[in-house]
Amino acid sequence: MTETTLPSTEAELAQLREDNRKLRKINAALIDRVERSSDMAGNAFSMFETAITLEAMVRERTTELEDALGRLATANADLAQAHASAEAAQVRLRDAIDSINEGFVLFDAEDRLVLFNDAYLGFWPEIADQLHEGMSFEDVARLAAAHHRPPGSVVAPDRWVSDRLARHSVADGGHVQALADDRWVQINELRTSEGGIVGIYTDITEVKAEDARNRALELAERNLVLQSTLDNLSEGVCLFDAQGRVAAWNEALQHVLDLPDDWAQEGASHGALLDWCRDRLGMADGGCLDWRGDQPSAARHALVAAGDRHFEVRSTALERGGQVIGFTDVTVMLRAQAGLQETAETLERRVAERTAELRAEVAERREIEAQLRDAKTAAEKANLSKTSFLAAASHDLLQPLNAARLFVAALGDRRLALPTRALVNQTSTALDSVEDLLEALLEISRLDAGAIQPEIGDFRLDTLLGTLRVEFAPVARASGLVLDMASEPLWVRSDIRLVRRILQNFLSNALRYTQQGSVRLDCLVGERAIRVSVTDSGPGIAADKQALVFEEFRRLDTRTSGKGLGLAIVKRASDMLGHRVTLESAPGRGSTFAIDLPTGEPVADLDNEPEMIGRDRSMRGLNVLVIDNERAIQTGMRTLLGGWGCTVLAAGGFAEATGLFTADSAPDIILIDYHLNEGETGDVALDRLRDHFAMPVPAVMISADRGKELKARLDAHGIPLLNKPVKPAQLRALLRTMLK
Repeated sequence: MTETTLPSTEAELAQLREDNRKLRKINAALIDRVERSSDMAGNAFSMFETAITLEAMVRERTTELEDALGRLATANADLAQAHASAEAAQVRLRDAIDSINEGFVLFDAEDRLVLFNDAYLGFWPEIADQLHEGMSFEDVARLAAAHHRPPGSVVAPDRWVSDRLARHSVADGGHVQALADDRWVQINELRTSEGGIVGIYTDITEVKAEDARNRALELAERNLVLQSTLDNLSEGVCLFDAQGRVAAWNEALQHVLDLPDDWAQEGASHGALLDWCRDRLGMADGGCLDWRGDQPSAARHALVAAGDRHFEVRSTALERGGQVIGFTDVTVMLRAQAGLQETAETLERRVAERTAELRAEVAERREIEAQLRDAKTAAEKANLSKTSFLAAASHDLLQPLNAARLFVAALGDRRLALPTRALVNQTSTALDSVEDLLEALLEISRLDAGAIQPEIGDFRLDTLLGTLRVEFAPVARASGLVLDMASEPLWVRSDIRLVRRILQNFLSNALRYTQQGSVRLDCLVGERAIRVSVTDSGPGIAADKQALVFEEFRRLDTRTSGKGLGLAIVKRASDMLGHRVTLESAPGRGSTFAIDLPTGEPVADLDNEPEMIGRDRSMRGLNVLVIDNERAIQTGMRTLLGGWGCTVLAAGGFAEATGLFTADSAPDIILIDYHLNEGETGDVALDRLRDHFAMPVPAVMISADRGKELKARLDAHGIPLLNKPVKPAQLRALLRTMLK
């Protein structure tokens, strides 16, 4: 504005000066004419008067012109001062932008380069001298692609430029870009109020490097665990990669096959091991040891002889190439079997010489053995039936609980009155309690069958006690009791579900058997453990009865409700965890139940991060396909994801899902249950859907099945698994990660 106004004012001043010059010239001409006129014309005096009048008018006009010039000079001074202020502000803005560490760049509404700093040029050193104001973003992108600055532009520069322009035109957030010099930059682009685009470029190379180091450390730790496991096996094991090279082995292999100590340093391979076994040991394996690493097939098993020794050989081809071979020396076992066989033959000869009475006894013994075999078979079938029942019960119990959690989470994302939100929070806490109770009971049942082991980890004790306070405070108020739970931020190491179940039983029993008074929970910090105790003012327990309360279906006071299973579960869970449980009580003095928990180390508590209320901008407009045979869960998912801004389509299986899309459309992501109708499983349905859409649509598997086999199978195919009931925060975090 300053540069445009100043020339206009100078032109006006020049025009006024020209008018003044003309008026002075006219005045001089008139005066000269008056002086030259003769009296003969008869109008000399009249002309003189006219000249005087004109002179007065010129003087008045000159005065006005001088006033205008003064005002114009003042305006020019103000304008110069404003121009200087604007230039100073622009210099300060430029200095501020140059002082930040991140790269800064600004494009106007026509996508022309307006402003940038040196940090921005640092990301493009090869083209820094070619960047200037007024360039379009497309020119900048093509210049970067021409110098192969981003690795993605090396193979297909035009495609990279097209993708970059499309992302730039949206300008709704950040993305990560790799540079040719092994650096990584995070680019955040947003629209300005005038329609331009401002970009912030942040160097995240160190963050990426730290993540790579952590992954390498984790892989090294896993390899160490694998090697430790192999070394503890009595069976000789050797693992070959897809090229037939030795990838891992254990010391038992060298001992079983009498291999030299340096055999692995001499370029050991499958062929070398095969020559050693057949040529050196004379092992007649019948082809069991042949290479099958490039042709995955069923495992082979053979009992082979090698001189006076015998080996049990197992050979398994890996799905991704490679082969695992295991050797077990069964020479001693076969000799023992031969000895037993000889002894058996001797006994048979003696039995043949016995009387008919002994024959009857042998027949009776065989009948008993048959009965024992039948009993063993029945027990094995019962155990399998129990395992199947637990899996079915887990699925059927957690299905409605999953739907309830989804509805509550969707309701919590809405704007609610404070009393209503408090009720929603209490409902969510109660659902958490129900979920943990069901999981604890099902896991304890599976632990009895030896199917799973406790999951030990570090967690905050005060967070767990906070949920228990919310759960049991209404129960205490309803009973007219005072519930006092003292807690501080302490970390313990154990299985959080089993510990929660133990403390729930302590509090539940205390509130049930206390008629008046109070129930208090205390935490006492020791050198290596934290003692959590629950003390009540109830009737107390006699010393000779204290051991009985931990037995199943044992209730000393039959007037109260309960099945007598709570403390039995406490005893079983504490024994499994190796935590000491104590009871101090006397009739009329109340009871104190306590458990000693090992101290733990603080870790990042990601599950307790506050959930974002309202729509999630990162998922707005996301097209989600939900496949579940339960209509309640479909409705819950539709409500929850719709609250996050997603477009949700729901189906019960493959056939229904394909009817929701046209031939040229597909969902952005699929959330699919594992157990569907008519024996259909989620992984099979997902493969068919991807074939139908002709593209690898991202997917998340959801199941109440917590078996290791399912998780391993899904991990092998790169499909993430969420267990029911689905936690909304966990689902949101997973979707954000997958859609980056």
